[in-house]
Amino acid sequence: MKSLALAAMLSGVLVLFPGCTLVKVSLTEEVQPLQEQVIAGSGKDKVLVLDLTGVITAAESAPKMADQKRPGLLPGIREALDRAKGDPRVKALVLRINSPGGGVTASDTLYHELKRFRKETNIPIVAHIMDVGASGAYYAALAADAITAQPTSVTGSIGVIMYRVDATGLLQKIGIQAAEISSGDRKSMGSPLRPMSDDERKLFQGVIDSLYRRFTALVAEERHLPGDAVRSLADGRVFTSGEAQAAGLIDAVGYLDDAVELARKKAGLKEASVIMYHRPGEFKSNIYSLSLVNIDFGELADPGARFLYLWWP
Repeated sequence: MKSLALAAMLSGVLVLFPGCTLVKVSLTEEVQPLQEQVIAGSGKDKVLVLDLTGVITAAESAPKMADQKRPGLLPGIREALDRAKGDPRVKALVLRINSPGGGVTASDTLYHELKRFRKETNIPIVAHIMDVGASGAYYAALAADAITAQPTSVTGSIGVIMYRVDATGLLQKIGIQAAEISSGDRKSMGSPLRPMSDDERKLFQGVIDSLYRRFTALVAEERHLPGDAVRSLADGRVFTSGEAQAAGLIDAVGYLDDAVELARKKAGLKEASVIMYHRPGEFKSNIYSLSLVNIDFGELADPGARFLYLWWP
């Protein structure tokens, strides 16, 4: 009994009840598995509503909220897609978007995961934009069979940006001097500890131009638009949902229940239960119930140079 109690105390508290019944109360933050909740509708077939909320990063875990550690955005979405893939009754997916975008690689990976899910399951995806679905979030939405948006949404911001902090002025004021020893002149490109040279700026611009071409080519391919038309739209501006529909960037303007209905029709279902995944302690009463917002700024918090598909006015 003593050895059992000692082992359990390493991860929690043992409560002893009469009759030598041991109950473990965990003091550690354990991530609970996803649970399914029916939000609306009926029938054995299911339409899954899945959230893409907050800044898109590749972080392993999101910040602590409500005293619970949560998986990061990418791992969380992959977990949900894997669960849906293993459920033969999930027939359609609605990706509910409220995000300004995020890291270039994280956004591209999210697009890749959604495309792979679509290919492996043949489950139709409808992306629906709530307040914002810009830059990297719009990039991810391109994996869907259709993109819809609220009448008051903004989307677009097609382009790439690099934020870089220049701390040299501050270091001089407080009497700190950075010493650099490197194997080449370009090894410390983007360092916040020294000014950026004109040559370095040109090199960074070359990377940004390459990533920009990838983004615009994907828009042209997935939205069936001429490359010249996409580039004329891809100067970083955001569009209202009506403007985006007129330009061919989205398919329809409506509400979330319209997106759910569109997904149901694309799956060929006469009726379906609308479901969402949640973790214990989260309550979802309808399709507008929000998950805890992912506010992990990941790449943005790093003082070094980062390439971003992000709208950050």
